[in-house]
Amino acid sequence: MSIEWLSWLRKFLEACDEIGMKVKSYGLVTGAYWSLTLTDGALRMVVLLHFHELGFGPLELSFLFLAYEFMGILTNLFGGIAGSRFGLEQTLKVGLLIQIFALLAISFVDADWGKVLSVIFVMFCQAFSGIAKDLTKMSSKSAVKFVIPQDGSSERQTRLFRWVAVLTGSKNALKGVGFFVGSALLSSSGYRTSLLILASIVAVALVAVLVFLDESIGKSSKPIPRRIWASTYPAVNKLSIARFFLFGSRDIWFVVALPIFLDESLGWSFEGIGAFLAAWVIGYGIIQSGAPSVIRLKDAAGEIRATTLFWSFILMTFTILLALLVAFDIAKSFTVIVGLLFFGVCLL
Repeated sequence: MSIEWLSWLRKFLEACDEIGMKVKSYGLVTGAYWSLTLTDGALRMVVLLHFHELGFGPLELSFLFLAYEFMGILTNLFGGIAGSRFGLEQTLKVGLLIQIFALLAISFVDADWGKVLSVIFVMFCQAFSGIAKDLTKMSSKSAVKFVIPQDGSSERQTRLFRWVAVLTGSKNALKGVGFFVGSALLSSSGYRTSLLILASIVAVALVAVLVFLDESIGKSSKPIPRRIWASTYPAVNKLSIARFFLFGSRDIWFVVALPIFLDESLGWSFEGIGAFLAAWVIGYGIIQSGAPSVIRLKDAAGEIRATTLFWSFILMTFTILLALLVAFDIAKSFTVIVGLLFFGVCLL
């Protein structure tokens, strides 16, 4: 009896050690991603507000973020293959290193360069930032499934849904904080110093990962499939296309149009613009983290489809109403501020 008990205790302690190692690894990956998310949001505000202050128009400002988004798409296509082949901890390290390079490089932009050269150089730097952001995002979200036991049960799927929702929600909250941090840094420290401070934050995260993350996460021992452009499941492909347009509808106004509107039409300060965007994104992140409590994950495909269609219809109807009110100049300021708050709720 005592031998059996000792054997059980040994297995239990080994399991605890294994779980502890995985939780530690996931914590490091998540913490590093949070640091990059914070600096990513701050970088967006620093670049947008600084170059708007230099006289760049809306179209020129939108070009600054074009390469960022495009390289993010490419990284999403190939990042999973890189993570499976080399391990998620390697893609995370590379992502952090690239972000440091992007922040340092973009700090060298000078007001005397002229608009064309500035736009081209910033696009080049933002392309690397887009790669860094999606490499670390892929590493962080993929690490969740290596922490949760692989039992194939519906309970595991529910836990996975909740963990990813919390991770994504906290990411949005930190990105919102980054908007405010970037605006505040630009006002208090100036353009170049702000970027150097952001680079140092990512550098600290990179050092922590290099020193403490000593486990290979997500490295596949099986041949990696070459099919990357589409899933073998039609439903996944349809949802991916829908997601592209869904978040595209958000970024069309959120990335450039809204900050410029708050500055030119309402006369808000940098800190005020950053605070509003931060509050919106943080609130959106809180709603997204609580989505599993509102939208119950069911096994029945019909119920999932009905829930998706219901929320999509509400979002579409509200967005059309918001656009009409702005087009006819009906209480434009109130409509934009309050309307976008409801837009975030519907977007969950």
